[in-house]
Amino acid sequence: MSRHNEIATNLNLVKDRIAAAASKSGRSVGEITLIAVTKTFPASDVEILKTLGVTDFGENRDSDGAGKAITVSGTWHFQGQIQSNKLKSITSWAHVIHSLDDMKHFEIIERVAAHPLDIFCQVSLDGAEGRGGVQQEKLYELAQAIQISSHHHLVGLMAVAPLGMSSASAFEMLAKIHQSFIRDFPEANKLSAGMSGDFEEAIAYGATHIRVGSSILGSR
Repeated sequence: MSRHNEIATNLNLVKDRIAAAASKSGRSVGEITLIAVTKTFPASDVEILKTLGVTDFGENRDSDGAGKAITVSGTWHFQGQIQSNKLKSITSWAHVIHSLDDMKHFEIIERVAAHPLDIFCQVSLDGAEGRGGVQQEKLYELAQAIQISSHHHLVGLMAVAPLGMSSASAFEMLAKIHQSFIRDFPEANKLSAGMSGDFEEAIAYGATHIRVGSSILGSR
């Protein structure tokens, strides 16, 4: 099987799973943005995805994303851990940031970003270090700073299911946090949650953006 056919087959299977999960939850497929996570895969795979109608691509590392974003046009999402010294580069090619969890990082973005960004605040679901996410008591302070920015747009929340917690429990917790959050930030109605192993559960709890890599492109 050619690489094009392999990716096309996998993509169609993922789309079928999304449609089934949406239907089961009483939601429309049109509410859900599929982000193809292309980390560690070559730009040639991204080009194949583009020919198959995918327009949203996700990267975890600036060094990988910068080159691919130049090669293949689309909406590029940065979803990895943010390093201060990489922000000037990240904000030059990414259109959406999913992993903002530090006020200092947003202050840098305000100074160096080359264009307006859509920003998700990454929230910690367990308060533990290691998987990223702003602590819930600091979430509103960070969100307020983004909201009053004249350049950037607060679009919602993101979270990763903590180790040792079931995906369903994690996404149920995230949904409750988000429901409370949008009472104060009604424009931030997007929810970035779910990856290859758990995106159906994320859809059941309201995810609008799912980040799928291995189910489309294969094992790394």
